[in-house]
Amino acid sequence: MPDAKDDQLTYEAAREELIDVVRRLEAGGTTLEESLALWERGELLARRCQEWLEGARARLDAAVADDD
Repeated sequence: MPDAKDDQLTYEAAREELIDVVRRLEAGGTTLEESLALWERGELLARRCQEWLEGARARLDAAVADDD
């Protein structure tokens, strides 16, 4: 479940945690419940990274448009 601190995650922090989640899922050895929780956390982190990338793209597009 997301909380307020998830909104404060930098792109780099979200990406690093996502990498860790993927490694843990790939390694196996977790219960079904743990795997589901990791999957859900990974989905949240992936969305957060996507939001950062979309925001960066919008800023770049705006900067290019200002130069025109």
